[in-house]
Amino acid sequence: MAALEGIFLARPETPRPGIPLAVKDLLDTAGLTTTYGSPIFVDHVPAKSAAAVERIEAAGYANVGKTNLHEFAYGITSENAHFGTVPNPIAPGRIAGGSSGGSAAALAAGLADAALGTDSGGSIRIPAACCGVVGFKPSYGLVPTDGCFPLAPSFDHIGPMARTVTACALVLEALVPEFERKMLESLEEVSVGVAWLDAAERLVAARVRGAVGRFPRRRELDWPHPSIDALFMREVAEVHRELYAENAELYGEDVAAKIERCLAVTDADVSRAARAREDYTERCNEIFEGVDLLLTPTLGRVAPAVGIGDKALRESLIHNTLPFNTLGWPALALPCGAAEDGLPASIQVVGRPGADALVLSAGETLSAALEYS
Repeated sequence: MAALEGIFLARPETPRPGIPLAVKDLLDTAGLTTTYGSPIFVDHVPAKSAAAVERIEAAGYANVGKTNLHEFAYGITSENAHFGTVPNPIAPGRIAGGSSGGSAAALAAGLADAALGTDSGGSIRIPAACCGVVGFKPSYGLVPTDGCFPLAPSFDHIGPMARTVTACALVLEALVPEFERKMLESLEEVSVGVAWLDAAERLVAARVRGAVGRFPRRRELDWPHPSIDALFMREVAEVHRELYAENAELYGEDVAAKIERCLAVTDADVSRAARAREDYTERCNEIFEGVDLLLTPTLGRVAPAVGIGDKALRESLIHNTLPFNTLGWPALALPCGAAEDGLPASIQVVGRPGADALVLSAGETLSAALEYS
C-alpha cells in the first residue's frame, strides 16, 4: 500500500455503513479535516458539510476519505507541494491528473466505489482520463457548490466520478433529486458531431475513432476553442486576493506564480474575455445545430510522466476540456481502449445545457458496446 500514499488527506476513524465514497478535499465535511490542498487550512475542521456531501450521504453513500488534490484545485497534475504527489494506481510514474487526482486514484485503486470531484477547466475529466475511470461534469449549476472552496466561480462545477458510467449516473441521481436517468435502446437514436481527432496522439485518436464509429449518424465539426483566460484568471484573483496577501509564503511555488499572474490581469483584458465568452457561446450553439451530442478525445494523449510540471502541461491537458466549462455544458469522460504505452484513451461526450441525462445514457450505451465488442 506504500505506492498508494498520497491519495487520502483525512479519513474518518469509523466510516458509517454505505457505498464507499471518496470526497475531494475541496468540499467541506463536518467534523473531518478539510484542507483545500493547502497548509493554510491544515487544522480546518468544518462544522457543516458541503451541500453535495450532505445530499450524497443522505442517499446512502459513506465517506471513506478526503482525497488529495492540486493545491486549491488550481492545477492539472495533482503534484501537491505540501501533501505529496497523488499516485496513478494504473500507471506508476505517471500523473493521476488534476485537480481531482485523489478521487480518480481512489477509484482506480479500489479504495472507493464512487467519488466527488470538482471541475473548473477539466479537473474531473482530466484525472478520469489519466486513471482510466469515468468522470462527469454536469451542466453548470445543476449540483450546488455551497461549501466547496471556489476556484473560478462561473466555471466551477461539482460532479461524480466512478469506475462505470452507470455508477456515475447513480451518484448524480443522489446529488440532484430531480434528475431522471434515461436509457437509449441504440446509438442510432442520436446524431453526433466529431472534433479534434487529428490533434490527438496516433493511438489515442485510433481508440476514440473506434468509439465514434459506434454512432451510425455522425459528421465532422470544426469546433473552436475559447479565448477567455483573462476572465478565468480575474475570478481566481478575486477568490485569492486577500488570502494570498496574508499568506503568500504558504502557497506552493507553482500555484503562487499563477496567482501572481491572475492578480496582474487588467480590467480591459477581462472585458475583452467576457465579450469573447458571449461570442463563443453563440458560435458553438450555431455549430451544434443538427446534432444531439459532440464527441472528442478527452485528452489528446495518455497520462504524462510525473515531474514535467503543471506549467508545461497545463495548456495541452485543458485544451479539450476547458471549452465546456466556458459554456457550462455537460461533459462525460470514459475510457475507450488502450493507447500509447498500453495506457487508456478516453472519449468525451458533450451535450447541450440540461442534456445531462442524454449524455450519460449515450455514455452507458457506448460503454456497453465497447465492453462487449
